[in-house]
Amino acid sequence: MRKTFFTLISIFIVSVSFAQAPLPKDTFAFTTVKENKITPVKNQASTSTCWSFSGLAFFESELLRMGKPAVDLSEMFVVHRSYTDKAEKYLRMNGTSNFAPGGSFYDDVYVLKNYGIVPDSVMNGLNYGETKHVHGELDALTSAFMTTMVKNPNKTISTAWKPAFEGILNAYLGKLPTEFTVNGKKHTPVSYANSLGLNMDDYVSITSFTHHPFYTKFAIEIPDNWRWAESYNIPLDEFGRIFDYAVENGYTVAWGADVSEKGFTRNGIGVLPETKKENLVGTDQAKWVGAPTPTGKYTVNGPVKEQNVTQESRQLGFDNYQTTDDHGMLIYGIAKDQNGDRYYMVKNSWGEDSKYKGIWYVSKPFVMEKTINILVHKDAVPKEIRKKLGI
Repeated sequence: MRKTFFTLISIFIVSVSFAQAPLPKDTFAFTTVKENKITPVKNQASTSTCWSFSGLAFFESELLRMGKPAVDLSEMFVVHRSYTDKAEKYLRMNGTSNFAPGGSFYDDVYVLKNYGIVPDSVMNGLNYGETKHVHGELDALTSAFMTTMVKNPNKTISTAWKPAFEGILNAYLGKLPTEFTVNGKKHTPVSYANSLGLNMDDYVSITSFTHHPFYTKFAIEIPDNWRWAESYNIPLDEFGRIFDYAVENGYTVAWGADVSEKGFTRNGIGVLPETKKENLVGTDQAKWVGAPTPTGKYTVNGPVKEQNVTQESRQLGFDNYQTTDDHGMLIYGIAKDQNGDRYYMVKNSWGEDSKYKGIWYVSKPFVMEKTINILVHKDAVPKEIRKKLGI
């Protein structure tokens, strides 16, 4: 009995010693502080449609917040509708506006408000022999088509251009559904959107830059803002408050940001280390963070000392193209690392082939420095800030 007692004591002491041993410096350990509901992680694969994936992920989470059943909305319905609108504006602007696969959160808002939405099961956009989204061919064809239209080879724009352009989209993404059935009830895209109970007028885009007056609205000067949607402009300290206030009060945040930074890694981490920027190239995921490599070239292995973010540093990064409009994601939670530093939990759209199964942990400095804009429910903004903005 006595031998057993001392054996148990020894095991206890060893266990406590291991429990209290400091973590290696090359290890992250996150503790969740607040986590809001999200739908499953999706994969945009080889496309530049993060704006559609992240925007709809945001609205899917909004429905969960409202106590409604989970839904899986069609990103490619939004893409199809947006590409057609983009082509029309490009032609009206004689080829001087942006015509590229990118977009903004406002594309989701505009489509939901004006055209409705359909479930992904009704339109998954995979009509071209692939099991994952691959838009290289589609993007090349639509670009070549619109380049030809702007050249106006007939010396007048024919009435056939729009049906012909939509024919390309239909061949790859599928025709836009006009009527479908969900849970035994027939719907159109508009009636289905109305049945969800989302009011697009409740959502606002917010940013923080000094080249426009605070507490006013302006169209952020980025190519993907081709609809010229306006965002409210507020000081950085108030901008930072919205992220915490929103998440802590049960809201998610659609997050548009620059992820072409060395500290935004393939391993599910986003930090702003005190090192020089590293330029990366490749297809969407590799374009921003690189493919996995045995050398760990794109990996941040543990907490690092981060840059001091100011309103001035943020503006400088935007003005000199160090902060660009790269990627849309969804902030849905708050966590802390082993040092007590705050990170935002981010749902990405690059599938689950990453350390945290499609989730990124992004530091507060990174978010404050590298955010282009956010889309939130107006009630996710603190009352005193809403009052200043008149919303």
